[in-house]
Amino acid sequence: MFGVADQLLGASRIKVMCEDGVSRMGRIPGKIRKRMWIREGDLLIVKPWEFEPTKADIMYRYTKTQASYLHRRKAIPKNLDIF
Repeated sequence: MFGVADQLLGASRIKVMCEDGVSRMGRIPGKIRKRMWIREGDLLIVKPWEFEPTKADIMYRYTKTQASYLHRRKAIPKNLDIF
C-alpha cells in the first residue's frame, strides 16, 4: 500500500500516513536501511503487519521523478496525492 513519510522518529522508524487514512509507525528493515535515505514527504510502499495493524514495514521509496510519473498516470490515491 502507498504511504507518505510524515515524521522521522530516529532508530530507523518513521511515522507514515497510509492510503487507508491510518497513521502507522514504519520500520526500515536492515536490507534497505543504508541503501535508501528517506526524508519527510517521500512516497513509500509499506506493508502493514498482520498481527499489529498500527505498525508497518517500509518496502520501497519512490524518487521525486518516479512519484511525479505515478501522479501523471493517476496511480496514487487522492488522499496521498501531494506530488
